[in-house]
Amino acid sequence: MKRGLPEQLMFIRNGKAIQKKSNESMSGKLAVISGSTSGVGYEALKKLAQGGANIVMVCRNEEKAKNIKTEIETQYNVSVDYFIADFSDLTQVRLAAKGILDKYKKIDVLINSAGIHSTKKMYNKDGYELVFCVNHLSSFLFTKLLLKRMIESSPSRIIQVNSEGHRFNGLRINDLNWRKRIYTGLRSYGASKTAQLYTVWELAKELENTGVTINAMHPGGVKTNIGSNNGKLYRWFLHHVTWHFLKNPEISGDALYYLASAKELENVSGKFFNLTIEEKPAKHALNTKKQKQIWDLSMEMTGLTKKE
Repeated sequence: MKRGLPEQLMFIRNGKAIQKKSNESMSGKLAVISGSTSGVGYEALKKLAQGGANIVMVCRNEEKAKNIKTEIETQYNVSVDYFIADFSDLTQVRLAAKGILDKYKKIDVLINSAGIHSTKKMYNKDGYELVFCVNHLSSFLFTKLLLKRMIESSPSRIIQVNSEGHRFNGLRINDLNWRKRIYTGLRSYGASKTAQLYTVWELAKELENTGVTINAMHPGGVKTNIGSNNGKLYRWFLHHVTWHFLKNPEISGDALYYLASAKELENVSGKFFNLTIEEKPAKHALNTKKQKQIWDLSMEMTGLTKKE
């Protein structure tokens, strides 16, 4: 009798499986997408616009945002708006959220895809380790600030672009900023993605019976520019070696469209998907004690009050 893969290794098979697709219309919906000028976020933007959704981009580069706005509005009969925010700066995240709330009375979909990978330990102006801030704290803050509007807009969906990289772990409650141990890029990335998963589970519980769902997804092994902030050797290896083993990021856009629109996911929340296939995350990412600890620390580090 042929044995299947252990449950914790199913991500190997799931990444190669035939993925689900959705043809549901998104006409008239408003989708807010962070990290939307390249990679996974850009592919999601194009797919959602093709499906009829109006788009609000949240990104760092205004010139890129203007060009994409022109490109998408010319190609599709939708509206594209943008707000500038660097997710390494929590103040900018707050300002972008405020701008969106002031301008838009309805948000149907929120996709957080801004992210970085760094081989060197760096800190933002608040003293937070940069990868943890961009990949977790900022997406947590941004989501929380928009949450009330999304509840008012329900049914609505939140999708956190996570990663199989959460399996690298690296999360230590007493050393989130890597002051007490040797820093490695893979483990810091794993720590940030693990923390994000903890708050996805907590938010799913908070959002029960509100009409708002929240799920996390791995966008597939695809070609993106994540890590391009690193040194010349890393960038050369990324583009000349790593990319040869990766797929076209269009598969990420298709998967995010499915998660944002498929009818069968209307009431599905608090799950992790490998592209479109529901999957069990690493064991450490299901630690219920750490979920609450990371939630409380994230609230404190982002300066959120219980009313926000």
